[in-house]
Amino acid sequence: MIELHKLRYFIAVAETLNIGRAATQLHISQSPLSRQIIALEEQLGTSLFSREHRQLQLTEAGRQLLKEAKELIAHALQLETRIRDEAEGKIGTLTLGFVEGAIHAGALQTAIKRFLRVAPLARVELKNLRSRKQFEALQFGGIDIGFTYAPPTGDSSLVCEQIADEGFILAMPKDHPLAHGRLDIRKLDGEPFIALPERESPEARQTLLEACASAGFSPSVRFEASDPTVALGLVDAGVGLAIVQESLGSSITKGIVLRPLPSSFPMRVRIFRVSRECTRPLVSRFLSAQRSKTEREDFGGKSEA
Repeated sequence: MIELHKLRYFIAVAETLNIGRAATQLHISQSPLSRQIIALEEQLGTSLFSREHRQLQLTEAGRQLLKEAKELIAHALQLETRIRDEAEGKIGTLTLGFVEGAIHAGALQTAIKRFLRVAPLARVELKNLRSRKQFEALQFGGIDIGFTYAPPTGDSSLVCEQIADEGFILAMPKDHPLAHGRLDIRKLDGEPFIALPERESPEARQTLLEACASAGFSPSVRFEASDPTVALGLVDAGVGLAIVQESLGSSITKGIVLRPLPSSFPMRVRIFRVSRECTRPLVSRFLSAQRSKTEREDFGGKSEA
């Protein structure tokens, strides 16, 4: 097998056609360089240079080797750079799991922006998964980092940080009798509401009903929508009321009025960033970018615990 340093020596001689100039370029003396070229020719079993009248000229074999040697050296340099960049967490693919609330709160977008500031050549793959599925994916390598509604339990190898915490607001049609003036929360009792499908999220539905009862009213869930933006569309159409996280307030239409819920309403949206203790360099770079004070100032945005 031809060693790369011999190919570099050959390329220098082939491009200068002068042992002396090539030796100067390579920072070695002429004799060792001549011996390396002769050894290469012996290894290949053919002459790479003609030496008539003490003037070096490439043979046909030499011209062919020059072309392929330059390509091989370029590929080796690219490989070396890629491996180094991967080891430093500059390139590669990072797979993030997320819940929709992380997008509505701006936590996911901000995290990706911060990361791309320090690793602009990296690729980011996103997977929309429920929190429990993200914990499983983290265990088996399906994702690198998760953005979940809850911290993991029972797995000490997972590292968790709360990064967002916000409350809920009440969205109702602008022509609803309770849309203006002082809101008596008890009058929401029996009002038609839009909520997550019970079959899809029975625990979330039960949490909502318990939170409403704690605040002093019992909603009548008559319509279901998996996407809170769809729920807001139904509110705009006058179908019913919806309770959504505060950050969605910036996307409402003119047909919707937002009312604050009483302090007794116990539900909040909390977003957690979860990763494994033993991480790839790319993951470490991502996490380092999130914890940088400079990056937090650059992107401002939602609250971070």
